[in-house]
Amino acid sequence: MTKKWYVLHTYSGYENKVKKNLETRIETMGLENNVFGIEIPTEMVTEIKEGGRRVESEKKVFPGYVLVRMELDDRSWAAVRNTPGVTGFVGADGNPAPLTREEYNKIMGRTGKTKGDKKSVVSSSLEVGQSIKVVSGPLAEFDGVVSEVSPDAGKVKVMVSIFGRETPVELSFDQVAKI
Repeated sequence: MTKKWYVLHTYSGYENKVKKNLETRIETMGLENNVFGIEIPTEMVTEIKEGGRRVESEKKVFPGYVLVRMELDDRSWAAVRNTPGVTGFVGADGNPAPLTREEYNKIMGRTGKTKGDKKSVVSSSLEVGQSIKVVSGPLAEFDGVVSEVSPDAGKVKVMVSIFGRETPVELSFDQVAKI
């Protein structure tokens, strides 16, 4: 038997509880030699709040799913499958399908855990067509309308009226606030 990563489907929002239940169950049933790891893929997300305030939080990459590294046999399958909060394994016809090394690396690479560096995703509640006020920089106190949002770059393109003409200006999320 080989150790492989499998994906468990859980009730959304119960991923941490399932992980804790699995850890307890593995210990009480003596399955330490069959189940080797439990991961909940997460990533750091930086949200830009009102007034450009940055708030970092950890978000689940795949809500409702937990990764388990295990040697699959009848005993370990039953123990994991019957853990409270687990609705089943991901796979065809109820047969658990292991992740390939590439799939696992892709999932965990997104979380930044395989490289050791923290990867950050920026999110903002700004939307195209929304009215904003520039709060810092040379255009502070000007009003404008959002024409483009680039969360990856942490930038927003705004149409600002300067000398009676609409002018596109690229600003960072922390330079603008909703009106």
